[in-house]
Amino acid sequence: MREKPETGSLRTIDLNADLGESFGAWRMGDDEAVLPWVSSANIATGAHAGDPLTAVRTLRWVKARGVAPGAHPGWPDLAGFGRRPLLFSPDETYAIVLHQLGALQALAHGEGLALHHVKLHGALYHQAAGDGVYAEPVVEAIAAIDPALFIYCPDPSILSDQVRRRGLRVVAEGFADRRYRPDGRLVPRTEPDALIRDPDEAGRQAVALALHQAGDARAVATIGLHGDGIEAPRLARRVFEALNGAGVVIAPPDAARV
Repeated sequence: MREKPETGSLRTIDLNADLGESFGAWRMGDDEAVLPWVSSANIATGAHAGDPLTAVRTLRWVKARGVAPGAHPGWPDLAGFGRRPLLFSPDETYAIVLHQLGALQALAHGEGLALHHVKLHGALYHQAAGDGVYAEPVVEAIAAIDPALFIYCPDPSILSDQVRRRGLRVVAEGFADRRYRPDGRLVPRTEPDALIRDPDEAGRQAVALALHQAGDARAVATIGLHGDGIEAPRLARRVFEALNGAGVVIAPPDAARV
């Protein structure tokens, strides 16, 4: 589905989605319906959501679609879906992330795939972006698994600084389905207007991010979507169509461009 637009393309950008977040009888989103419209997938690693069977099923769908597979580790908090800030020591944080990455790496290997990237989930994403106590052990865990992995994260941030300091590769991320404050920060989920549910609005924001027209929002190399909502497939399709219509090539990051 990710054919290139006609000549005169303005930009190449990645479109990623958080997938594999179902757990047993608990169903989250419609991953198969999202996958045709994205170029990379962040697969839950079993701490905030997901389970081994769901991960394997998602990896098979990703492989069939030619989508780049990544790990989506979060805090061990199924009840809070990994969105509650938790306090762990650096050693605990390192072990928590390393355990999740290693598990998904093994499952991916069993399906003939290699992990392409890492994107943290929820509270861990934000805590690592803003606090070196979490950023440093997260980056060390990723480097221990595979220093060639891309790391999707806010940039600039403490996490992106730590990634570069360690010699790993940052992929700056923005969101099509989250609203931003004028200073470029995300509107917190505790506020009623934090989420963008209208596909057309999400498409417009994605194009603005891709073409560097998003006010104070920083330039990004990947645009994120959340796959757990019922509107996720419609949002993903509309964002893809909007980017394609604006002459943007949708493709996962590679070493030549990052």
